Amino acid sequence: MTDTPTDPVNTSATADDDKDPGGTARAGRGRAPARPTLRSSDFDTARRLRALTGVDEQLLARVRYERSKYTALGGVVLGTSVIAAFSMWNFATEALGRVSLLALIPTVIWMLFVLNLDRWLVTPQPNARRRTGPLVMRLLIALLLGVVIAEPLVLRIFQTAIEERVADQRTDAVDRLRADLVRCNPVPATTQPVTPEGCARTYVLSFGATPGERGEELDALRSDAAALQKRVDRDTGRLEAIDAEVRDECRRLIRIAATGLYQRTSECGRLRDKAREYRTTHRTSENEKRLAGMHDRIATIEAELTSSRGAFLKDRAEAIERRLDDERAQQKEIGVLERIRALDELAGGNAVLFAGVWLVRLLFVLLDMLPVLVKYLGGETTYERMLSTESNSAVKIHGEQVRLAERRAMADLEIAQDAIEQDVRRHRAESEAASREHTAAMNIRVRQAVNALEDEIRRSSAV
Repeated sequence: MTDTPTDPVNTSATADDDKDPGGTARAGRGRAPARPTLRSSDFDTARRLRALTGVDEQLLARVRYERSKYTALGGVVLGTSVIAAFSMWNFATEALGRVSLLALIPTVIWMLFVLNLDRWLVTPQPNARRRTGPLVMRLLIALLLGVVIAEPLVLRIFQTAIEERVADQRTDAVDRLRADLVRCNPVPATTQPVTPEGCARTYVLSFGATPGERGEELDALRSDAAALQKRVDRDTGRLEAIDAEVRDECRRLIRIAATGLYQRTSECGRLRDKAREYRTTHRTSENEKRLAGMHDRIATIEAELTSSRGAFLKDRAEAIERRLDDERAQQKEIGVLERIRALDELAGGNAVLFAGVWLVRLLFVLLDMLPVLVKYLGGETTYERMLSTESNSAVKIHGEQVRLAERRAMADLEIAQDAIEQDVRRHRAESEAASREHTAAMNIRVRQAVNALEDEIRRSSAV
């Protein structure tokens, strides 16, 4: 890229003077010398880059050695806008979740906006070194703009680590949701299931049928069977003791003296009657049959309950999977805020990564502030001094023109006021003359009337 030299010879002044007959008179009143014109060959790449700095090519042609500086500054402005466009492209594609042509719309708009804003920030201003307020404001705008542009680029650089972090967080969230759903939806043991403590309503699932009713029946049957078992065990133990006494007593035989035969004692018969009476009164056989039936019923209910619990667990697993699928569907693509939060969490737990993230951020912020820094840290140029001088001269000329116009207006007002006063005086004199003439005419008429009356009186007296 090279700067095309421009002929500094003033070729427009003569043409202007030829077109304007009063040019000599205006030059005599202090008109600034005409600027040199530019040839068509100046419309090249370098001039287009300088146009991004807002310089006046005709004024800059007088200090040709500063063209390269403003050409380089235009390149910096263009580079900053390209970086901003790349940043917006990353932001738009992350927001859309895919690469799309729609991302070009905000990218182009943002690039043109940053380009125009940077052009405004670096445009030379007359007397800029005398005012610190605009300089501070421009630096602050450049800083804020750099922060906005830098964040998407930082997210792009650390994209792999961010996506791994977000994937782990989402997996942990799904695992926690699964654990909460399992904990908050236990197998109900009663018809009125109790929600575990700390379970919100969002974690409680609804089911068409639960094994709680059969569980209550089984618990009641087990309780009755346990009570009956205790009774049967007590009766059986007592009966076994009686049977043991019967066996011990019935083993004893006594010899009858009359017949010489051996027979059991009367106590053996009494104990047998006692055992028979105990079985009859305590209904041990019926209780044992009843207990056996209870055990069969318990085994049947346990089998049914096992089947019901299996169906409940299957339904619960299906409901949990549906909730987990809904949670996974909500996660979809990784959003910008989620990426920023993940990056902050990663940087917070790793000092090296924290330093790297902020170094990259500061680098992009510095690159985005580079046009303003290059412009205002490079010192005041000859072009800017000429611009300030020309601006001050234009201000003075304008002031003089305003004062001249004011004096002309005041003179015109005074002339108009004198003309009005003269007209008033003339009208007043004419009015006074007309009044005097009218008074004289009236006096003559009165005198004539008086004379005519006197003549009439004299004639009357003579008669």
